[in-house]
Amino acid sequence: MSKLIVSNIMSLDGYVEGPGGNMMVLPMDGFFDSYNLERLRTAGTLLLGATTYTGLKGYWPQVAQDPTVSPAVAADPTVAEIHRETGTRNNQIAKIVISDSLTDDDTAPWTDTTTIVARAEAHSAVTALKEQAVDDILVFGSSILWNDLLTGGLVDELHLMVGSAAVGGGKPAFTGPVPSMKLLESRSEKNSENILLRYGLS
Repeated sequence: MSKLIVSNIMSLDGYVEGPGGNMMVLPMDGFFDSYNLERLRTAGTLLLGATTYTGLKGYWPQVAQDPTVSPAVAADPTVAEIHRETGTRNNQIAKIVISDSLTDDDTAPWTDTTTIVARAEAHSAVTALKEQAVDDILVFGSSILWNDLLTGGLVDELHLMVGSAAVGGGKPAFTGPVPSMKLLESRSEKNSENILLRYGLS
């Protein structure tokens, strides 16, 4: 049975998006990039909401071809290979999108690796996938989705990268009841102000 892992970045004051849906206020640095790749290397499936899926497919395929188009790589060329591998893995990995609005016509260039599941079927589909899969099921972004799965008892681990920025408003990380959690790991890196907190759900 596989684990469902939620991996996300949040501000010091608890937001996953800043005012107006602005994610660029969050400190997505080299530590963030390398940890995302670490998680992708152990995952067999990406589980996403429609908004996150649309954003990822509009960004990563071109970065896989040419990482210099990434603003992060333009700012720090040392992360170019991290971004290239991240883009390649995002292209190749099986993706499940929970959505009532997307159709197959909306999935290019990831049509061959994407399955769309209706929201009403999300819990049953995730339960079945956890029973059948071997590698991790990974949720990036998609805070509406992972809060629903968290409340439903389907999340095994929550990996939160907490940044040093306080954004003062926006979309809160948690939007419903939070189950009991146990801290499994904390991690920092020398050149980053971010801290990774890895929790197990009990």
